[in-house]
Amino acid sequence: MPILEVKDLSVSFIQYTSGLRQQNLQVINNLNVSVEKGEILAIIGSSGSGKSLLAHAILGILPNNAQVGGQILYKGKRLTQERQQDLRGKEIAFIPQSVNFLDPLMKVGKQVQTAVNHGDAIAAQRKAFERQNLAPHVEAMYPFQLSGGMARRVLVSTAIVSGAEVIIADEPTPGLDDKVIQEAMGSFRELANQGKAVILISHDIEMALQIADKIAVFYAGTTLEVAPVADFTNDGEGLRHPYSKALWKALPQNGFQPIGGSQPMPNQLPEGCLFQPRCKCFSHECISNRPDTRELRGGLVRCNHAC
Repeated sequence: MPILEVKDLSVSFIQYTSGLRQQNLQVINNLNVSVEKGEILAIIGSSGSGKSLLAHAILGILPNNAQVGGQILYKGKRLTQERQQDLRGKEIAFIPQSVNFLDPLMKVGKQVQTAVNHGDAIAAQRKAFERQNLAPHVEAMYPFQLSGGMARRVLVSTAIVSGAEVIIADEPTPGLDDKVIQEAMGSFRELANQGKAVILISHDIEMALQIADKIAVFYAGTTLEVAPVADFTNDGEGLRHPYSKALWKALPQNGFQPIGGSQPMPNQLPEGCLFQPRCKCFSHECISNRPDTRELRGGLVRCNHAC
């Protein structure tokens, strides 16, 4: 059983347009994804595809004008608002994209210590800082005294010391050099090997492939494919969805083959398949019918023609 499972998630926001007219903007539609203990799930997709919103929905930190549908299950039980509040930072830890999540008025060592739920907080913080190559004196510094890379390593340390069962990392590596990136990825792999579940949100498919067990491909607020990492090889013939194949072939080492068009905005979603305006394989069925997610060859895909 997955430790965390998202079923048909939808997220919309109530907004007001000119003339104070109210509209409901749908930004996530029928999104499905799951992660098991000991597994790293990497979520990739362009900006605006719903990656960070998924993390915020799981944690229950969406803004007040958000409306959420579908189900999010943790250990087989639905994550209600009360459970989200109880589990956040304890059993479900978050490494945010922005370093502004650090308290500017508290020394970073103390901030990491407050995330420790069991055992010696100071010892756990210092061990985590050593693992992240943060010098001992860094614990006495304030966030404004840190470089961007150091601040991100502090955030990673906060999740590590929490003892959480699920760690959600939202773009944890920007601003880090290659050596520190490899060390951070090693920390996530170590956590997974200890039985934790890690959700890694990233634009960097190459980095994700180095560490993940499976890849979820997001597009326009939904999941187009979930595939084992082993399927991202050769010319991508093991992949199921045309968009996944296009992402793979767009990498420089795979021919750098771009596709036309762009991801639609939430208020301009096409009828039928969300990818069909850019797909060379679309048919009348793709225009009139939005496909459901189905299992195929050990993965999941949302496509009428995948085989």
